[in-house]
Amino acid sequence: MLDSTLAVAQPSTGDESWTRREILQQPATLRATQAILDARRDEIDAFMRPLLDQRGLRIMLCGAGTSAFIGECLAPWLSATLGRPVEAVATTDIVSAPHLYLDAGRPTLMVSFGRSGNSPESVAAVDLADARIASVHHLVITCNAQGALSRRQPGNTFVVLLPEETHDRAFAMTSSFSAMMLSALSIFTGAGTMPARVEAIANAVEAMLGRSDHAAETLAGADFERVVYLGSGVFQGLAREAALKLLELTDGAIPTAFDSSLGFRHGPKTIVTPRTLVVVFVSNDPLTRLYDLDIIEELRADGRCGAVIVIAAREAAGETLLVEHAADLVDADLLFPYITFAQLYGLHCSLRLGRTPDQPNANGTVNRVVQGVRIHTPAA
Repeated sequence: MLDSTLAVAQPSTGDESWTRREILQQPATLRATQAILDARRDEIDAFMRPLLDQRGLRIMLCGAGTSAFIGECLAPWLSATLGRPVEAVATTDIVSAPHLYLDAGRPTLMVSFGRSGNSPESVAAVDLADARIASVHHLVITCNAQGALSRRQPGNTFVVLLPEETHDRAFAMTSSFSAMMLSALSIFTGAGTMPARVEAIANAVEAMLGRSDHAAETLAGADFERVVYLGSGVFQGLAREAALKLLELTDGAIPTAFDSSLGFRHGPKTIVTPRTLVVVFVSNDPLTRLYDLDIIEELRADGRCGAVIVIAAREAAGETLLVEHAADLVDADLLFPYITFAQLYGLHCSLRLGRTPDQPNANGTVNRVVQGVRIHTPAA
């Protein structure tokens, strides 16, 4: 169990929701996650090394919803780091069109992310891969010891079970997202350097939580009608997750959009109105950063946005939420402090609108574990 002083920090607003607790516990759950990986490092290496030694191995990062967006964040970074293609493929895509996404003749490592491990599409995607791919292995990263994915038998499957606290009780995934993402980053790129990296990440998350809570509450009070998240490289996937958090926590009351800093000009920019907030996640990569700063400059020069907020690890002009002590972090490590602002902003907007953050969808049309999915048997 986690230290309660970290896991259950009390808000100044009096909000005692699980959503808030699970956002604030992330420095502790990130450290606890890495401790589990360190303790199992030999087992993990024994499973992973023979697979990664296969030159033709296909690596797929899979999940549904927020769990799928972990793959979208990490795939470009892991591809560059490993020097081999790593694909983000949502289980919702695999199940609906397996003939397009599963290659029967290609050795495959399917990495399955699942908070509950019970999402029908995630379970079905694993079963489809077993049935259709001659040589397939599964790395399951999950937060629920009782989930269907965590109960898969050894053989072609290795299960990484994360700390109990990461099995978020709230509707919106927060600490489960960051813990599963850290696990994949550590497993694929960690080696002996990850413990120090995780400490720097956790420190940056702590600093960002402290700096962004009041800012997020203030912005929620401005009652923006639309919100756009922009990011380049790994941050495009994070922009998608940030947009989803606001949609979920406000029960769709605030329309959101996401895009890359360059892609936003190609039509999506028409969403901007005087009641629109644009949040830009700024890269630490010297080249990528320039494109992020360009769109920030352009949006401010247009004078059309309600506000442009910059999330950055280095000083940038204008209204910037600066992640302290993170100027030297690589972009993959910045994913963790950056998302905390979006989580807190979604929480404060939910409270502002009178929603119940732990269960914002009062009519039950969406659920913590998706319901109503029928898995159809594909043609042979």
